Amino acid sequence: MASQYDATEFVDTETHQHKSPYATAATLAGAMQRAPTREEVDMKVTEAQQKLAELKRAQEELERERAALEELRRRQAEFQTGRQEMVHHLTRGLGLLEEAEFTARRDAEQMAKTISDFREALVKVESIHEEAWNKESFNVELTRALTAIENARMEWNSARLKFPVLSGKLAETAPENEATQKPTSLLAQQDFASLCKLGLALTWPLAVVATLALGVLVTLLLLR
Repeated sequence: MASQYDATEFVDTETHQHKSPYATAATLAGAMQRAPTREEVDMKVTEAQQKLAELKRAQEELERERAALEELRRRQAEFQTGRQEMVHHLTRGLGLLEEAEFTARRDAEQMAKTISDFREALVKVESIHEEAWNKESFNVELTRALTAIENARMEWNSARLKFPVLSGKLAETAPENEATQKPTSLLAQQDFASLCKLGLALTWPLAVVATLALGVLVTLLLLR
């Protein structure tokens, strides 16, 4: 019995399974030379816009980061400068105040000692009662009294050198300063017109003398 016809017996399956590489390259070249469609252009434009937006956001983020870093650097510089400045001022201020405190404490101690010496001297001077002296002890009591007064005078003179307030120098300086400043303040309060009138009032005699001298000179010239 004859076998049934099989069409695949005369077909080269290897030829159909393996296409030519030249055909594939030609297909790709044709696809590359093909003009892009509108959809492809729109898609590329959208992608470009998205990339630009991402770049813009990244730029804004970098700008904010840069501004934050600059502010941080400014604050650090301000901190360093402020710390050095305050360390200098506080150190110098402590030295000045400690010296002033020491001087004030020393002056206060000296003043307290002077006050105590004044009180003792005052008690000794006030305790002198010459009406109780008799003829026999008169010389002794007088010598004792003169000694107490001389000691009190020495305390007073020594204290006057230490404390100018006892000599009234501080009280006398203020009126002198006020008297010195009054003429300046009066002239400073006058306006320009008043100052011109004042200057004219002070110089008009000289102007009259100069005018008379000029008139006499002109008369002599005309007579010649």
